[in-house]
Amino acid sequence: MRIYIKLSKNKEFIPFNYQYLLTGVIHKWIGKNNHEHGKISLYSFSWLQNVKVARNGFNLEPDSYFFFSAFQESLVKQIISGIMEDPSLFCGSRALDIQIKNAPDFDKEERFFMQSPILVKKRDGEKVRHVVYNDADFGLLLTQNLADKLEAVGLSNEGLAISLDTSYAFPQTKLVDYKGIKNRASLVPVVVKGSAEQIAFAWAVGLGNSTGIGFGAVK
Repeated sequence: MRIYIKLSKNKEFIPFNYQYLLTGVIHKWIGKNNHEHGKISLYSFSWLQNVKVARNGFNLEPDSYFFFSAFQESLVKQIISGIMEDPSLFCGSRALDIQIKNAPDFDKEERFFMQSPILVKKRDGEKVRHVVYNDADFGLLLTQNLADKLEAVGLSNEGLAISLDTSYAFPQTKLVDYKGIKNRASLVPVVVKGSAEQIAFAWAVGLGNSTGIGFGAVK
């Protein structure tokens, strides 16, 4: 399930590295019964959409929004309850409206654009490597990450495969600063093959690592 959250205008500039602020708002809305800390993230949320870039940060427009998706409907309902109790975000913005959307009917192969960049991590000994779209193991690691999440909730991961959409003409990486930690992530469309259930799961929980702090949200 997914909710689209329409936003009011901000009163102060939103900083370019606002991702941690949005993460904090999500956890505020989840509320006191927040059992998501330290667990595998079975949810995702987009970056702010339809914003205007200014010299000192971002400004929200009349059509600005972001979305929150989750495998568990109960978690989405917790977010809705949190918004109704306290709709404030940051920099003077508030949630104005919520639209609920269930997962579409997917085919066995879907091309997805992203509404936040995909972060893929691989541990090499004591170091963690950020894997980007032009690395040979990008698709393999994306597939394994989602397969592990499917297994964690008791769903089949048989036949799942995720790959870079090589037809896309403008692949790029983005260095994302999250509380001083720089993460090299990929802004590229991907192709997900599998059952309709597996693809709907990907649509809800996102792709790659750290979906719980705003990476890998599927459009």
